[in-house]
Amino acid sequence: MRGKNNVTLSEALDMMVSELKLKVKLDESRIKDAWALLMGKPIVKYTYSVSFKDGKLYIKIESAALKQELNYSRDKIKELFNKELGEEVIKDVVIF
Repeated sequence: MRGKNNVTLSEALDMMVSELKLKVKLDESRIKDAWALLMGKPIVKYTYSVSFKDGKLYIKIESAALKQELNYSRDKIKELFNKELGEEVIKDVVIF
């Protein structure tokens, strides 16, 4: 049953996230959580850091060989994460 506001809880939370400009931080948190799940333990083992800013996913890798391999897979990584997030959040992947 809806009251005077005619807004569902989900809609209210979406409005709050938008109003408080929390979406970027929520996206970054979701991306970091998904990194281990989507990439697996062998890659996570050599990952120094994962961050997200201005539509770019920044990944710092310790292994030069893995860094090169992941550079070839940047588009696939972007598609994989955007699919997991349910929207096009990541515009580019930067591996260093």
